[in-house]
This record gives sequence, C-alpha cells and structure tokens, in this order.
Amino acid sequence: MRTIKFIDLFAGLGGIRIGFENALKNHGFKPECVMTSEIKPHAIKSLEHNFKHSLFVGDIFKVKTDDIPDFDFLLGGFPCQPFSNGGKRLGFSDTRGTLFFEIGRIIKAKQPKGFILENVEGIVKHDLQHKNDQIGRTLETILHVLKNELDYQVSWGVFDSLDFGLPQSRKRVFIVGTKDETIDLTGFEKSHSIFRNVMETNLPTLNTPFISKLFKYFTIEQLYGKSIKDKRGGDNNIHSWDIGLKGEISKEQNILLDKLFKARRQKKWAEEIGIDWMDGMPLTIEQIKTFHNSNNLKELLDDLVQKGYLKFEHPKGLVRDITLDGINKYRDYDQSKPKGYNIVTGKLSFEINKILDPDDIAPTLVATDVSRIAVPDNGGLRRLTIREGLRLFGYPESYEIPTREREAFDLLGNTVAVPVVEAIANRIAIKCKNENYVTESLTPVCSM
Repeated sequence: MRTIKFIDLFAGLGGIRIGFENALKNHGFKPECVMTSEIKPHAIKSLEHNFKHSLFVGDIFKVKTDDIPDFDFLLGGFPCQPFSNGGKRLGFSDTRGTLFFEIGRIIKAKQPKGFILENVEGIVKHDLQHKNDQIGRTLETILHVLKNELDYQVSWGVFDSLDFGLPQSRKRVFIVGTKDETIDLTGFEKSHSIFRNVMETNLPTLNTPFISKLFKYFTIEQLYGKSIKDKRGGDNNIHSWDIGLKGEISKEQNILLDKLFKARRQKKWAEEIGIDWMDGMPLTIEQIKTFHNSNNLKELLDDLVQKGYLKFEHPKGLVRDITLDGINKYRDYDQSKPKGYNIVTGKLSFEINKILDPDDIAPTLVATDVSRIAVPDNGGLRRLTIREGLRLFGYPESYEIPTREREAFDLLGNTVAVPVVEAIANRIAIKCKNENYVTESLTPVCSM
C-alpha cells in the first residue's frame, strides 16, 4: 500500500485530517500524519483522544523548519488575519507576522506535493480595494504568494456543507494547490439531508421559566424553525414581548414595539438629527409620533423601559480616530444628540435563540450561540447535543470530544464539514492514483 505523508496545522478537532484520510484510503493509499499543530487546550485534548500522533507541536511560530519531517501534503484551516500592509505589494512580505506566513514559510522550505487550506467565506471580500472587486487584497495576496512566489498550480472555491449531504448550511473557502496540475474544484455531485436524519431522540427536555413562557403561547409544532430575538422580525421570529418574558404588556404596547423595531432601522432618522446612520437608531418621542401617535405615548414607552423591553439612550455616533495603522472607527454615545427609545436585547440575551425544525436544516453553527439552539424532543425542548453537533459536521460516530459541553461547542463552532474536505481530497487522490510514483525512497509518494 502506497503511503502519503501529511502535516495538519491549526488542527482544531481534526476534521480536515479525517476528510483527507478518508479520501486517500478510498483510493488505496495509506495516509500518515507526521506532524500535528494546535494550541487550544481543549482541542489538543480531543486530538490526543481521537488520533495517534507521530509528532505533536504547539505554536507553529515556534517550530523550526528543520524540525518538521518531510511530507507530501500540508493541511491547514488557518485563521484569517489582516495583513499589515493591506496586501498592496502582493508579496510574501505583506503576510509577515500572520499565520498564513507560517504556512508559506513551511511550504517554501519543504516543497510538498500540495496543500489544502481552509478559511471562512469572509476572506473572499476581506480588505476590498474597490467595492466592485471580486476578491479583496487579503485573498489576492494569498493566491499571489502560492502561485507566483511558491510556484504552485492553485484553485479555490466557496463550498456549502448543505450540498454535501449535511443538514447545515456552512460556507467555507478551500484553496488547493499542487506542483504540476490544477485540481478541478467544480462539478461536485450534490446531496442533501434534513436535521431529523442526525437527531437523537427521547432525551430529557428543559424545564425553565423561559420554556414555560414559550409553551404558554405556542404549541411544539408552532415553534418549529422559530428564532427568538428582539432586533429582527419576520414570520419565523418570536420577540420577548410576544411571550411576556419581562412582564405582560398591553395590546397597544405590543403593536407599538412591532412598529418601533422596524422603524428604528430607517436611515431618515439619522439624517434628521445629523448623525451617521447605524442599523437600529434610538428614536425620540417626536419621531415615534410620526408612525404611532397616542394620548399616553410617553407613559406606554416609559413602562416598556421599566419592564426592560426598551432603553432610553443617546444615539451612537461614528468616531474616527487616526492612528499609526490607519483610521480606527468605532461607535460611542453622542451626548449632544437627544435621547430616544431603542430595543434592548439581541439574540444572545435569551437562553434559546433558535428552535430547529426536524424536517429542515440547521443554521450555520457558530461558537457564540451554538449552545442556544433548541431541539424539539419528547413534546418539549432540549439543547443540541454534542453528538448531534458532530453529525452536523459529518464526523464519524466513533469520534468523541472529552471536554466540558461549553468547550465542545466552542470547538464545533469553529470546525470544518468533513464531507466537503473528503470530496475535495478525493480529486487529489484521483490525480495521485493516475500519476506515476517516485521510487527513490522505500515509501512511494504522489508525484504531483
């Protein structure tokens, strides 16, 4: 059996490794991970629990190139970092001090047969030079370095896990390079699924005042697919005032809140008081009167402030500070402007902010709110389980995360969709299988 050696950088839960190994094994290769790099303690714990490691290192900045074993492929789900010079020179020096520079350093020194890199979808338009550009200077610099300075044939694309048999929409950028030939990253066969296919059943449900409030107003079926947040709307959204979470309110107050949360996003209010628009302005009582006039309007609003549905505050102006690194922009209260009434809570303010529909897909799981996703079960609601989270990313049933639940969800919120990696790696494996193999060593490798 022919061996292909690889290193796994910024390994996380090891999802890229699993997808890569699956593809190679399916084509008759023996994958061998000769080095793993990760710094997050609970990720390290999971990696050590689920894999055997020939060499495990921490901070890649501290690993000398000479200490890295020879390998054929580099795998890396590297974090997106801004380049200090904005990629203006489109060169290796633009990336210095970033984690991508460390990838480039290793590739330049070790000259592997190829690589698979993964990043968030936002890297495509990161640091746009012109608003109509297809890609920003960050990705442009990365591609330039890989193609022109490191001399690889490179292809890339944005892929949604939804199209690879997982009931979750998760878009990620993959960048693939080999020495001799561009890997085709188009025309993947699509496959779809629903959450019910990965659900666990008959598990204990939640019994909290918040859950009781939900079931006071809705049946379990009516809650399927609902989001719970006050700053957005739509047919699939429940506001805290719809269930009297902070106290019962009148029918008129409910109508007033529904109008206010929509009106606060209109740009005309910012122009009216002379401030940079922000998505969600506090509105003065005079402004509110233009769309909801009532003899006791102030009394209604102040009661909503007292209950905690609204806050009475100054608008936030856009502050521009000039620093050595450029212009730093942030929002701060402008006390020269009149106070107004604004919606208080965002989606992270509630113990649950999304209820899954078993016959639909799950939203993109992110570390900040994955623990606030609820699953209908046994006529009630419970939290998403770690096993369901692993299945949503295509991890094998044998995989375990031996950490606290909060740490497990943090790792899941930052991991990759294994079937997407496997589909991409399958294209590489086919190329390796169709190519001749070098015979200088006892262990033949792909000759790309």
